Amino acid sequence: MSQPWDYIAKLVCIGDSGTGKSSLTIRLCEGRFSPSHDVTIGVEFGSRIVPVGPPSSLELGIDELPNPSSSTERETPQSQSQPISGLPSPPRKPEPTQQQKQKRMKLSLWDTAGQETYKSITRSYFRGASGALLVFDISRRSTFFSCTQWLQDLRQIAEDGIVVILVGNKTDLAGQPSGSNQRQVTQAEAEEWCRLNNVVRYVETSAKSGDGVERAFLEVAERIYRNIEAGRYDLNDRRSGVKGFGASGGGNTGAPKTITLGMDDAMRKGNSWVGGCC
Repeated sequence: MSQPWDYIAKLVCIGDSGTGKSSLTIRLCEGRFSPSHDVTIGVEFGSRIVPVGPPSSLELGIDELPNPSSSTERETPQSQSQPISGLPSPPRKPEPTQQQKQKRMKLSLWDTAGQETYKSITRSYFRGASGALLVFDISRRSTFFSCTQWLQDLRQIAEDGIVVILVGNKTDLAGQPSGSNQRQVTQAEAEEWCRLNNVVRYVETSAKSGDGVERAFLEVAERIYRNIEAGRYDLNDRRSGVKGFGASGGGNTGAPKTITLGMDDAMRKGNSWVGGCC
């Protein structure tokens, strides 16, 4: 039986309450939108297997996307064949006659509570994450201002080199049929914030319509895959937030490893918390 995925990576969705973090996770994992969703208490889980690396990444044009965190890229024109600044070079393109196996990554999604009441709890979930979606509501400027503190908290607790994408959600409110525009944060402002805070990418989404949702998660997954290919993770170290199929996490290697998620693992605290992706 073929393996269902090649890698598994822990991703956290963070940001203020009501920005649509849960709706983004539900849209990605279940393909639906619920206009009413209970406030997240602590953390909720989801998962989705996505393609990473070529040929899928070539079709998505991942290598052609600009990186607002790179000042040199803004000064020097880049050709489409050059990699994103700050990312390791993508795997070499196969010869036309060579059939390449598509790699797959299982995203273990941790949707955290955004309320201040639960912040001391949710901060512990940042440990062992290899990627993060920092979400704000484009129609509420206060949620954009909060991103700076969220990013500081994340970088204090998460492992060095965590891949962070800034996500401006609720773009459906930017252009209503009636002509009203509730946007309070422009795309240019968000991209400038990314440049100043060394965040690799800004993506706008609508959990309601589904626009940009899959692309936001694929951005994170692809960058994590590039880091894997560059050897930046120890796939047997649970703190890295990434695990390869059959990796032991310290035990015997070679056998498939079953990955499970549950509240028992999530609620571990203090010295017993190991921050793994599973």
